[in-house]
Amino acid sequence: MIREKISHQQSSFWVTTDELKVKSKITFYSKLNTVLHEMCFGQQIRKLCEPYYSDKTNCRPPIDPEIYFKMLMVGFFENIRSERGLASRCSDSLSIREFLGYLITESTPDHSSLSVIRKRLPLSIYSQVFSIVLIELQKRGLVVGKNLAFDSSVMEANASLSRLKNRMTEESYSEYISELAKQSGVDPADKAAVARFDRKREGRKTSNKEWYNPFDTDAKIGKTKSGATDMIYKPEHFVDLDTGAIVDADILLGDCSDSEDFSERIIEAQVRLLDISDDPIEEETIETATADKGYYNVSEITEIQCLGITTVIPDKEINRNKNKLSDESATAVELAQSAVKSSKGKKLLKRRGMHVERSFAHVLDCGGERRTTLRGINNNRKRYLIATATYNLSLLMRTIFGIGTPKQWMAKLNFDLFMHFISKYLPIKRLPFYFKTIFSIQFFNTPIFNLSHAIA
Repeated sequence: MIREKISHQQSSFWVTTDELKVKSKITFYSKLNTVLHEMCFGQQIRKLCEPYYSDKTNCRPPIDPEIYFKMLMVGFFENIRSERGLASRCSDSLSIREFLGYLITESTPDHSSLSVIRKRLPLSIYSQVFSIVLIELQKRGLVVGKNLAFDSSVMEANASLSRLKNRMTEESYSEYISELAKQSGVDPADKAAVARFDRKREGRKTSNKEWYNPFDTDAKIGKTKSGATDMIYKPEHFVDLDTGAIVDADILLGDCSDSEDFSERIIEAQVRLLDISDDPIEEETIETATADKGYYNVSEITEIQCLGITTVIPDKEINRNKNKLSDESATAVELAQSAVKSSKGKKLLKRRGMHVERSFAHVLDCGGERRTTLRGINNNRKRYLIATATYNLSLLMRTIFGIGTPKQWMAKLNFDLFMHFISKYLPIKRLPFYFKTIFSIQFFNTPIFNLSHAIA
């Protein structure tokens, strides 16, 4: 007869922390903590956030805002989208607890506390935190600010197409389609038949001018990265082509054109560069602005060139009729065409594809920002500014230590373990260099040396 194992409750006993085998072997966050301490990150954050906290001594002590921003950094490094998942990860991980300054016996902040702090602090605080990191990059020579590239991508909003409402009648989309199906002789109670009717009906078009989502009025209908139709936002990066650092970042409405108010956004990027400069009076302005065809607009290009900035933006039209343009606009179009065809312009366009697309891949796909769990454009802008600031911190970590993310740190541990095995059992000096490289790559990817879960 099989008997069930009865678990007995362990009685309490005293044990010293030295006897607990809970020391994490992942030292990436300790290295990051060292970098943040050297740049006095915590002191600057507390000074910025002090006006938004109560000065009463008889109330509950608040959570240190430095802890809040560190937890948002963890969300980028661990590819965590939601605040609930972020709070859970910070509570479980020993290395992250050490990074935040929490002992094993202490409780880390709950997700509700993260929401309260996010609502309390205005967007300007997040922008200043981004500037704090950017200043440190400039001290290390990672911000030049002469050649900037611009591009936008797609972020899926926390809103559903099925909850759309008409702006005029406040009628839901499902009610609207059911009424059309009923008029066409389709049974409105048959949901599958109504869905087929909606897909095949003539003139099917969902316009942002007619429909909106009441739960997130800022989200707009548009195409996602995969080509499907959903509620979206458009994040935008301003990247330094000489270093790859993100100089400025913003989130636009999903139906906003890339070329709309493009010159104003360039001025905002220039203002941020002047704010972080030691001597803004003698600081030179942006020299070149590189973007894809989506940013091409004759009036915007004319205004940008009036600022003394060379535009390296390909024209949408191959044979543009310049006779219909004014003399100033025609001159601006010719200068833009010559800049794109020049050798320098071709190099800048090539670097744009490398640096800008890489920044989107890190922030959106690897940083948990491709699909947001927050609602409202301001809430998403707050989270996104810290994500891009953490991307810049990752660039700084790669410059100092050669490794910019925890995954790269784990890969380094695996590779060091593999090289130790090779040096101990195989004569590496007798192997050709190419054979050693191929063998290490193939053997490194085997499950035997995939120790990420074991070490974590």
